[in-house]
Amino acid sequence: MKKNLIAAVATVSILSASSAFAADGQVNFTGEIIDAACTVVNSVSNPLEVNLGKVAKTAFTGSGSTAAATKFTLQLKDCPATVNTASVKFDGTSAAGDNSVLALTQESGVATGVGIQLSDASNAVLPLFTASAAYPLSSTQTNDLDFVARYIATAADVTAGPANSVASFTVNYN
Repeated sequence: MKKNLIAAVATVSILSASSAFAADGQVNFTGEIIDAACTVVNSVSNPLEVNLGKVAKTAFTGSGSTAAATKFTLQLKDCPATVNTASVKFDGTSAAGDNSVLALTQESGVATGVGIQLSDASNAVLPLFTASAAYPLSSTQTNDLDFVARYIATAADVTAGPANSVASFTVNYN
């Protein structure tokens, strides 16, 4: 009797555990590791420095308003002939869970109510962790991948202070 009770409890446990693994769907991850990639050129410094300047807090007229749009360029050279285009993904800390805004680096006296927004060459907002539009590549010359960074108000009130941030990027080849 005792063995039957133990067997019954074990069977119920196994059935309960198997129902915990029930799936609602599947995700297939695909990709490819390529033999060679382009060389990323940072002609001025490594890491690339993008200076958004000193902007008055009165430049912001409310949440969603922007200021200090600044173009920056990632350059790729020595690209293999086997890749025709590349896209770029920027990674960093999002502001208040909004992946379209890069959070400011927390430091003494940091500005509040503002973050940094990135856009691609067509001026389309480029959320973090999302591939940009594809840029054509040449294997025989330096390729300029143009982007724009700007401050964006994330609240009605913006306070003054340092407004710096850091993002890393990954080049994905197509």
